[in-house]
Amino acid sequence: MTLYGVGLGPGEADLVTVRGKEILENADVVYSPGRLSRTVALKHVDESKIGDLDFPMTRDEEKLRAAWKEAAAEIAPNARDGDVAFVTLGDPNVYSTFGHLRRTIDAFHTEVELEIVPGVSAVTAFATAMGVEIEAGAGLSLREAASGASPTGPDRMILFKVTDAPATHEGLVEAGYDVTYGRRLFMEQGETIVTDDPEEIDERDYYTLAYAEKESLEVEQATAAFLEEDDADDATANDGNSSGEPVADGGEVVALEHAEGCEGGDCGGHR
Repeated sequence: MTLYGVGLGPGEADLVTVRGKEILENADVVYSPGRLSRTVALKHVDESKIGDLDFPMTRDEEKLRAAWKEAAAEIAPNARDGDVAFVTLGDPNVYSTFGHLRRTIDAFHTEVELEIVPGVSAVTAFATAMGVEIEAGAGLSLREAASGASPTGPDRMILFKVTDAPATHEGLVEAGYDVTYGRRLFMEQGETIVTDDPEEIDERDYYTLAYAEKESLEVEQATAAFLEEDDADDATANDGNSSGEPVADGGEVVALEHAEGCEGGDCGGHR
């Protein structure tokens, strides 16, 4: 039998993946490490299936190790006899508490089978929430910015755990970045805020991130030329195709896409 680490996504219950939902519905027990993940899980499973785990809010490594050993000892017998799930917001392998449990299970309960079900992470969800496009070929760095830290260097950064936005903002602006902040993006719990004013989110909140982009960054996209075309250009392009059918249809490019299984543009960035 198996212990599944299930990513619940950023917080809205309908952003759980189809596979994640199936695992939760079929699991014998669903363990939750906190109130927010429990709230999301309850949208997919009955409360009688929820197993709560207690983890102390401390930096004391001895106490934390003891708590994870206790959690592993609670979960392992059920994972040997049936299927259980451990849920976490976001993705189980990205800034997640599941990593601690996995390592503890590996160390003390080697007989337990493990499988990870990825979830939608703030790493990708932030772009939609903030209206940002990270185009193909762009560099993007993931950094942590707890307690007012202002990491710099790359042209584009996603900063997690922005718990002192004004202090972080000061350092980033001095380094030449434009910054947008997002709090509780795609979360049903609490108020969602998107702003470029750090004073709007000056109170501490673990679920705050920032997108920082160098002010001097220039991106020239090939498709930007479409915005410069006027009606006269469109009319000229249509003159050679009175039937209204796409000119490229049946041509070499389309034929190649069909041959490679790319019909409809599904190849995307995999070329």
